[in-house]
Amino acid sequence: MALTRRQFLTLAGGSATGAIIFAACGVPEEEQYVQGPLQMPEDMVSGLSNWYATLCRSCPTSEGLVVRVMEGRAKKIEGNVDYPINRGKHSARCEAGLQALYHPDRIRGPLVRTGERGSGQYEEISWTDAIGRLTYQLDNLRTVRNQKSVVLITEPTGAHMGDVVERFMARYRGRHMTYEVLEQTNLRRAIKQVFNEDRLPDFDIDNSGYVLSFGSDFLNTWVSPVRYARGYGHFRQGERERGTLVQVESRFSMTAANADEWLFVRPGQEGLLALSMAHVIVADGLAAPGSVEELTGGDPSMLDQFAPEQVEARTGVPAVKVRRIAHDFAASGSGLAIGGGSAAAHSNGLFNLTAIYSLNHLVGSFGRDGGVIPNPAPPIEGLSPTPEAATFDDWQELIAEMKQGDVQVLMVRGANPMYGLPNASGFRDASYDVPFIFSFSGFMDDTTAMADLILPEHNYLEDWGSDVPTAGPGYEVIGFQQPVVRPFFEGRGEHLGTRNFADILMTIAQGLELDLELGADTFRGILQEGAQQLFDLDRGSVQASGFAEFWHGVLQRGGWWDVSARAMPALAELPALPAPEEPVFDTDDRFQFNLIPFASTSLGEGPGAYLPWLQATPDPVTSATWQTWVEINLEIAKDMDLSEGDIVRVTSANGSLEALAYPHPGVSPDVVSIPIGQGHTAGGRYAEGRGANVLSILSPSVKDSETGALAWAATRVNIEKTGEWIRLPKFENTVPYRPADEHREVIQITRFDS
Repeated sequence: MALTRRQFLTLAGGSATGAIIFAACGVPEEEQYVQGPLQMPEDMVSGLSNWYATLCRSCPTSEGLVVRVMEGRAKKIEGNVDYPINRGKHSARCEAGLQALYHPDRIRGPLVRTGERGSGQYEEISWTDAIGRLTYQLDNLRTVRNQKSVVLITEPTGAHMGDVVERFMARYRGRHMTYEVLEQTNLRRAIKQVFNEDRLPDFDIDNSGYVLSFGSDFLNTWVSPVRYARGYGHFRQGERERGTLVQVESRFSMTAANADEWLFVRPGQEGLLALSMAHVIVADGLAAPGSVEELTGGDPSMLDQFAPEQVEARTGVPAVKVRRIAHDFAASGSGLAIGGGSAAAHSNGLFNLTAIYSLNHLVGSFGRDGGVIPNPAPPIEGLSPTPEAATFDDWQELIAEMKQGDVQVLMVRGANPMYGLPNASGFRDASYDVPFIFSFSGFMDDTTAMADLILPEHNYLEDWGSDVPTAGPGYEVIGFQQPVVRPFFEGRGEHLGTRNFADILMTIAQGLELDLELGADTFRGILQEGAQQLFDLDRGSVQASGFAEFWHGVLQRGGWWDVSARAMPALAELPALPAPEEPVFDTDDRFQFNLIPFASTSLGEGPGAYLPWLQATPDPVTSATWQTWVEINLEIAKDMDLSEGDIVRVTSANGSLEALAYPHPGVSPDVVSIPIGQGHTAGGRYAEGRGANVLSILSPSVKDSETGALAWAATRVNIEKTGEWIRLPKFENTVPYRPADEHREVIQITRFDS
C-alpha cells in the first residue's frame, strides 16, 4: 500500500533507518481502514470535535451520553445534561465504554466451533454462512418445536428491541427468558402489592426530607445509582433544609458510609424492623389520616407484638434507636422508605420489602413530592420497559428440561448465566445436553465460550437502539441511541464484522418466512417509525414542523420526554401489612458466617470485568482493585490471626473459593462480604483467571417462599487461613485499620447477644 502524505512527512522527519524498516514492514492490515464517516486521507484531518448524543449500554439504566468524536473516532464520553435520568452525570462504567469499543479482544466476525464444546477452538465464517446455519437449525425444529425446544435468553430488554425479540419468539413459538444476575423479582412484586404499580416508581430523593433505606445501596449500584446519586446531592445541598439519610443494612456499603446513621440489622430481619417502626409511628400518633385502619384491618393493636423492645433481640437493633428513628422519620413531613438489595435476597425477601414500602403509606408519601412517584406507561402503544425477569424457580425448571433433552436450541444475547447461576444449580453441566447453543455476544464471555456458533453484535457506540427507563423520572421518557462512529470492523466487508442484533433476528425471520409485522425492514427503520408516532403526538420536548426535523431533534437531544405526562396513582385502597416471616438459611450451625455478596462499583455483577479501566477503579469503601477480597470483622480476624492480604478459603455447603482477607471494623462478627464481578473462566486477557466468583458457591436450595427468587444473601460459610499471602491491590496502598489518634472515638461493631 502506498504511503500517505502524513506518513511520508512523519518518517521523513525521523531517521532513515526508521523509514526503511517501516517501508519494509508495510502498514498493518487493521490500519488500512479509516474508521470515520468518510474515507478521507489523513492529510485532510480537520482537528475539530463533534459531539453526538446516545445512550449508555454499559449500565442497566442506560444513562444519556454525549460522545466526543474526532475524525470518526470516539475520544471521550460525558453525561447528557438534557437527559432526564442522569442530567449530565455519568458513571465509571459509562466512561469505560470507549475501551469496549476499541478492545483488542472483540470478536471480529461470526465464529463456528471446531473443537469440543468449551475448548475455545473456533474458526471464522461469513455472515451468510452463520445465518444460514442458525436458520437451518430453527427450520428443522418446525415439526417438533414447542416452547421447550427453542429458548432465547437475554438481559432485560425493552423498548423497540424488546418488541422485536418478543415478536420473533412469539411468531416462532419459542420461549424468551430474561436473565438478571441479582434478580429484582421481589422488588417488582412488592411494588405491585404495596402500590399496585406494574412499573418501578420514581423515588424522589431530591425533594425528600428523610430517607430511610433498607439494604438498597442506591448511591452505588442499586437500580439507578447515577440518578439517585444526583438526587442525593440535591437532598444534601439543595436550596432547602438538609435531608437526613439512615441506612439499615447488614453490610457497611457506600450508602451506609454516606448516611447520617447506619443501623446494622441481622440478615433477613429488615421486614421485622420495618414493622417495629410502624408500631412506633402508630403509637406516637404520627401516621397519615386513615392509613392505620386500612393497613391494620381496623385493629392497630396487631402492631403491639412488634414493639421495639419485643423484637430487639431478633433484629439486633437497640429499641431506643428504633423509637428515635421511626419518630424522626414520620415527623419529618416528607419521609421516603425504600428497600432492596440484600433485604430482598432472603427466603422472606418479599415480606421484607412489602413491610418496608408500606411505611410510605403510614407517612402519606405515596404520590407526593419527596416520596414515591408512580411512572406512567410509555406514550407508544406496545412499547414497554424491560419485562420482569425469570425467577430462579424458572431457571431450575429450564435446567431440568435441558437435562431431559427437551431443549434443542439455546440462544443467548447480553446474558451470562454460566457465570451468574450457582454452580450447584447445574446449568453448565446441563448445557452439554443441549444440541445447539448460539451466542450473539461481541466478547468471549463464560457463556459464549460454550457456544457452537457466535454471531457478534455491534458495540453500542456503533449501533442503533432505544430505551424506556425501568425506573423513570415520574413522566414519559423514551431514549434514543444512535451510532456515534461507524462499525469498527466494517472495513472487513459485508460478510464479516459485526451486526445489529435486531437486524439479525429480522434476517432469520425472513428465512423462516415469519411475518413480524414491524412496518420496516431494518431496526433503524423501526426506530424511525416509533419517532413518527411521537411526532404525531405533537407534544413533548421536541417540536418541529416536519418529521425530518423532528427525527434530527430527537437524535440531537438523545430522546423524547414530556414532563407534563405523569401518572395518577392506581391504588384504590391500602393493602394490609404483611404477616411476619422468619428467614431461612441454607445450612446448620456448622457454618459460622452469613455470606453477603454485593455488586461491585466498577464491575457491577460481572460484565465489566474485561475492561481494565473498570478493573482499576477502586471500591469506594475499601479502595481495593483487580482482585476479590473478603470483608471480615476486625476482632474476628485478630482471633483467626488474619491480616490484610492473607489468602483465605471460603467454604459453603456448595463449594469453595479463595480470596484475600480484608479486616474491617464496620463488619459484624457474624457476617462476611465478598464483591461480585471476578472469577471468570472466559472474557479476555483482563478477566480470565482473576479473583474468584462468589456466585458460584451460593446455595440454590434457599428461595423466597412466595416468588421463587434466589435468596442470594442466605448462604452460610466458613473461613480458613491457607498460609499464603499477597498484597491486596488498593488505591492508597496500605493504611492502618484504626485511626492513629487514640483520643478519636471509634464505634466498633460487636456480637449482639440475645
